[in-house]
Amino acid sequence: MKWTLEEAQKQLPSIINATSQEPQLIYTEEELVAAILDPELFREFLNWRQKATKTSLSQVFKELQQLCTEEDYSLEIPLRSDRNNPFIEDGDESSL
Repeated sequence: MKWTLEEAQKQLPSIINATSQEPQLIYTEEELVAAILDPELFREFLNWRQKATKTSLSQVFKELQQLCTEEDYSLEIPLRSDRNNPFIEDGDESSL
């Protein structure tokens, strides 16, 4: 719900109670100046932000490796094979 700053100052207990339903947004004219959230939603946000800011590429690969282990997934790498080289005449590679 949207509140003006003046309304929020007068009805703070009501606003705090309403956070269980949805975040309460406080505005001065058309500018958002504050949001009052349910404490659990705020904790979830803090956990997400902490995880998002500290995630490195190596951590992502570790998570991927863990998922592959849990799902018993293995990457099949095809056998290496020679292929035709158009720069070599008559298949003779020793002249290079």
